[in-house]
Parts: sequence; structure tokens; C-alpha cells
Amino acid sequence: MADTLEIDKALPVEELYTSLVKQIKSLLSKEDNPISNLSNLTAALKQTFEKISWVGFYLFDGKRLYLGPFQGKIACTVIDLGKGVCGYAASRQETVIVPDVNKFPGHIFCDADSKSEIVVPVIKDGALYGVLDLDSASYNSFNDTDKKHLEEICRFLGEEIVVETGDVETGDVKTGDVETWRRMPH
Repeated sequence: MADTLEIDKALPVEELYTSLVKQIKSLLSKEDNPISNLSNLTAALKQTFEKISWVGFYLFDGKRLYLGPFQGKIACTVIDLGKGVCGYAASRQETVIVPDVNKFPGHIFCDADSKSEIVVPVIKDGALYGVLDLDSASYNSFNDTDKKHLEEICRFLGEEIVVETGDVETGDVKTGDVETWRRMPH
């Protein structure tokens, strides 16, 4: 695992993402605890981009999204599918960019300072594992460049990093099952 993140904030955004993605791919390891990986990823994004006021994961338990590792102010802990930007992106399993959260029907205001948002689903073996949520205190902070690279990061998580959780005693394996994951020895 890399001990430090080398970020040159003077780079153009595209190059900044290219550098960050390369480092994330060496920072995260399937052998590490999933919460540790998600925590380091949120820290890396927050450290890299000043436009991010909040970044974190909501993990899917088969019914709802539950707050996972994050960086920023305290947050909503449970989000129903189809509710708010996270629930909408999760239910459609597609990235959603919101330039002005005040104009998104049903937006959940966990942070009154949030002005724009991007939510990217994490898919493991065709099933929803959770979503990566990024907020900004400025309008129009996220665009197709963010979408492209955040989707690449989330694809990497789903394909290479996120492990299936399972009930140790029964062998019942579920992707993104928060309750089962919590019962597992770590």
C-alpha cells in the first residue's frame, strides 16, 4: 500500500485524475479490509480536489443505502432507493450529475451548504454494491470529466477491490450486504 498521495494541484483536471487513478490502483488492495479501502479512497478524492466539500459511500444492503466511509460533515445515515440523488442513481445504476441540487426533485439536504453533486454507482458482478457520492459547496462543480474518471474508479472497485461479503456460518454470499459484512470477522 502506498503511504502518501502525490498530488500536483497545478495540473489540468484531466491530468490530475490520470495521476490520481494510477495512485488509487496501487493504494487499494483486495487483501485489505473493504472499509479501509473505501476510507482511503474518500480521503484521496477529498485531498485531491478542493471543490469537494463531502465525499463518501452509501452501501446497499439489498433494500436501502447505508452510510459508509466518508470525508466531510456528518451525513444522512439511511437513504431509500429512488430517494434523493443517491437513491435515484442507485435505483437506475447510472451516474447522475446535478449542477444545482436545489433543482433536483426530492433532493435530500444532508448538508445545507451543498450546491452540486455527482453520484456514481459501484457494481459488483452485475449487482449494486453501493454508490460514491461527491458534493460541492459551489454550483456546476462536476462534469463529464469527473464522470469519466469516477466511473473508472468505481469500475475498478467493483471488478478488482470490493470483495463479496458472506455469512461465515452459512456460506451465504451477498454483494453489498452491510449487515452480513458487519458480522464477519475482520
